[in-house]
Amino acid sequence: MKKVYYLWLRQIKKYLRSRSRMLGSFFQPLLYLVAMGYGFGSVFSQAGQGSYLDFLAPGVIGMSIIFTSMFSGMEVLWDRQFGFLKETLVAPMPRFNIMLGRTLGSATVATLQGVIVMLMSFILVTHLMGWLSILQAIGVMFLIATLFTSLSTMIASLLKDMQGFQAIMNFLIMPLFMLSGSLFPLQGLPDLLSLVTRIDPLSYGIDALRALFINTSQFGLITDVSVLGATTLLFLWLGGHFFKKIQV
Repeated sequence: MKKVYYLWLRQIKKYLRSRSRMLGSFFQPLLYLVAMGYGFGSVFSQAGQGSYLDFLAPGVIGMSIIFTSMFSGMEVLWDRQFGFLKETLVAPMPRFNIMLGRTLGSATVATLQGVIVMLMSFILVTHLMGWLSILQAIGVMFLIATLFTSLSTMIASLLKDMQGFQAIMNFLIMPLFMLSGSLFPLQGLPDLLSLVTRIDPLSYGIDALRALFINTSQFGLITDVSVLGATTLLFLWLGGHFFKKIQV
């Protein structure tokens, strides 16, 4: 576990030393909160749905986490190109532990960005959470981050081309984000679209955050956490399986 910790710590230090990355992760969610929150707020309130900013905040937090998590696999390709991955793979430790350390480190980074967006949203939203709900929300964020970081690592393990990886990520991220209920309620959708939203694992993450933020949930908090936990374990196993077969 000590080696897993060092790989986790490497990801944290890389993030803390990149100020441009930290600033970039701050301004994009702020733009969504301000532009969309106030832009569509009147329409949302006129429909009797309450404050759109309160509704939107969990979705923007999820957006920040999934964007960071899904592109974390790029680091696998960079490390493969510059030789660091080869040096890591010859270390006397199971490859699954290498994948686990990298994944947990990147998931922690994504969670930190989610926490920053959450704290930032407290300035704008009208509904304030208790300390217990905040801690539970951080746990949900970490589950979301671990799930999508594992998925990203799995895809990166199968590819050698960075441009191909970016194309696949762009193809996956927007449907996952748009169909998760981050920007609009999932009630009243056509049957086919409703089925797709139930397959999207991010839908359960956003729903869990919304249950903790504004006490509104479509699936139920227990169902959300159960689905997230099971899906996270599945993708951790898949990520580890394909990472073991990686060629450098």
